[in-house]
Amino acid sequence: MRADAFLAAAAELPLRDLRDLVPAGGIVVVAPHPDDESLGCGALMAEACAREIPARLVVVSDGVGSHPSSPSHPPERLRALREAETLAAAACLGLPAAHVAFLRLPDRFVPAEGPRAEAAAEAIAAAARACGAGALFVTWEHDPHGDHRASAALARKARDLLAGVPLYAYPVWGWTLPPETEVGPAPRGARLAVAPHRDAKAAAIGAHRSQTTALIADDPQGFRLEPAMIARFLRDDEIFLQIDP
Repeated sequence: MRADAFLAAAAELPLRDLRDLVPAGGIVVVAPHPDDESLGCGALMAEACAREIPARLVVVSDGVGSHPSSPSHPPERLRALREAETLAAAACLGLPAAHVAFLRLPDRFVPAEGPRAEAAAEAIAAAARACGAGALFVTWEHDPHGDHRASAALARKARDLLAGVPLYAYPVWGWTLPPETEVGPAPRGARLAVAPHRDAKAAAIGAHRSQTTALIADDPQGFRLEPAMIARFLRDDEIFLQIDP
């Protein structure tokens, strides 16, 4: 199925309650980079926290690839900043800092195979066991970013360690795919309403100031989320695609 048709169909998936997606247990959100969790799963996490459903966030990469040439923010400082921003974003959504894990794999070079990938999958599985997870959520395997695809592979490995816990994917950069890209069969899954938590989600996205403002202004190639991209994720729903075993 072409990406344009797939994403149009995904936007028409039925609206569901969180407990329709995850009938029992907690949730684990796997984010390739600091900020993906707020963009793709901000309402999901806020809803879980509001209902006292156990939740965990696992951030896969160290995030230092966003401003690789900044004199003011060399890698160690940028990593610390992005982790602090993530904790601030999590707080906006109701998630305690103790429930956030940073795996610190290399941004832009997250491995999908090998010893570091196996260790990362085990860390995701450990987070799932800690909250009695009834589902995992990770970026879509067709997102046009290597770290997003690798994170999807890590979540699949973690699911295998957990004996079949359901896995859902959330598109982030998938919306930018060329329309003719083939992405597989028609989507299955559901949408979750953003409206009850739009303010919290907006605050969480805004907490990632290094990615949404000119906070780091000394790297001409530095990354910054465009306002239109942010606006997309503050629309009416979040999309979760059911991933087959």
